Amino acid sequence: MIRKLVAEKLNIPWNHIRLQRTAKGKPVLAKDSSNPYPNFNFNISHQGDYAVLAAEPELQVGIDIMKTSFPGRGSIPEFFHIMKRKFTNKEWETIRSFKDEWTQLDMFYRNWALKESFIKAIGVGLGFELQRLEFDLSPLNLDIGQVYKETRLFLDGEEE
Repeated sequence: MIRKLVAEKLNIPWNHIRLQRTAKGKPVLAKDSSNPYPNFNFNISHQGDYAVLAAEPELQVGIDIMKTSFPGRGSIPEFFHIMKRKFTNKEWETIRSFKDEWTQLDMFYRNWALKESFIKAIGVGLGFELQRLEFDLSPLNLDIGQVYKETRLFLDGEEE
């Protein structure tokens, strides 16, 4: 998938595409004089039957996809208790603001996918302290097929 993207979008012959990994393991296009976009950035995510690929010629990009599914053996509240350090108090308030546990789980995975997308974009991996990130989700209810740009990101309390 990545090689096809690079070949088609950057017009680099398939056999000249060189991929490598950063020190933290993020796949990147090797720096090469034949690459017209030296900062070309891409990211991929998959779960189950779905795979997504995002790319950007100049800016960092990260993407994550999650399927809302029951989180293992325990209950949803037990799962949330195990994961309590992954979100800020405000994020937990938003997640728990819904009465239905499955809607809460949807909101949990929405927040999780945003956090994972960010750390994938900057290429640091899951060692990053996730409570440093806070997403202000807006709107809370999403419609299929719509693009939303209102969600705000705060890193260490400062809006990015």
